Amino acid sequence: MKIEDVRVSLLRAPFVEKPGFFAHYQRDREILVVEVKTRSGLVGLGYQLYLREGFRTTAACIEEVMAPRILGRDASEIEAIWRDLWSVTIADGRGGAQVLALSAIDVALWDIVGQRAGLPLHRLWGHYRNEIPAYGSGCWRGLGGEGMAEKARRFVDDGYRAVKMQVGHLWSEAEDAANVRMVREAVGPEVDVMVDVNMAWTADQAILMGRKFEPYEIYWLEEPVSPEDFRGYFRIAEALDTRVVGGESHFTRYDLRPFFEHPGVPILQPDVIRGGLTELRKIAALADTWGMTIAPHLYPELMIHLLASIPNGLVLEDMGLLDDLWIEWAKPVRGMVTAPETPGHGLKIRPEFLREYRID
Repeated sequence: MKIEDVRVSLLRAPFVEKPGFFAHYQRDREILVVEVKTRSGLVGLGYQLYLREGFRTTAACIEEVMAPRILGRDASEIEAIWRDLWSVTIADGRGGAQVLALSAIDVALWDIVGQRAGLPLHRLWGHYRNEIPAYGSGCWRGLGGEGMAEKARRFVDDGYRAVKMQVGHLWSEAEDAANVRMVREAVGPEVDVMVDVNMAWTADQAILMGRKFEPYEIYWLEEPVSPEDFRGYFRIAEALDTRVVGGESHFTRYDLRPFFEHPGVPILQPDVIRGGLTELRKIAALADTWGMTIAPHLYPELMIHLLASIPNGLVLEDMGLLDDLWIEWAKPVRGMVTAPETPGHGLKIRPEFLREYRID
């Protein structure tokens, strides 16, 4: 279990389906891959998807700061390694590339420990259930109202019982309201519709828009304001009957602390790249203490292990952004994901994908 090598690879690959986050979005996927190898030959895989710039910065942080500190250590010392990497970067970190780098290593270490134990992570952590629902995410604002409605219908035809659309940024308030109505009419009354603002509004605007969305019975209003505006989150939650949710842009449980101190946000959406699997499990336990559920941001092929091992796992987000990366994975079937039984997280990148798209 002694760590003898840490390898970082950078991949740039076209999307299978180009996302419409914004009009004329033209970036390719950029994927950071971390492989941690032990003397016994076990190799753990960590990875991250970048939809904006930054993966070279994270790679440099791993190679310069973090890899030298874990070489020679036992891969099972996950808690000690997490704390060491957190502490050594705390003066200039607590977020950004340092935490992203730490998170990729953390995922790889858990993969090694699961392989060594011969158990999938959800059983290593204490299995809770086999199946988790997923929602179809990818009704992007750049598609326009009709395009979002058409994508939502595709998700429903594939068996999903919940879909997520986007508002804000590109559209006026009247257009946003019309787009929500269009998606609701497209999927009917039995399908849940989540609405993602992606931090586009002020608290006042979110309250006004939330009231305009009430006739369409949306399931939640996501990230209405910037992550620093905790008071804004609480104002919106107090003013609306609709669930107000967030957390994907917050780094670690420390950044989420105000949500625990004032539990008015019923569903948290932490992202594994902002603390790793070690941190997500702690966030889930804290959330459970306050009656909050977990609906993690992206990475459904990895997050199935978390949600299958906790009592307050709600739903997985399936955007399909990495489907072509894996040899095999726990792909949603009719809107449900079954926890895999392969040791570790069980994810292996297709060798031909690595060969074709590696850029370093």
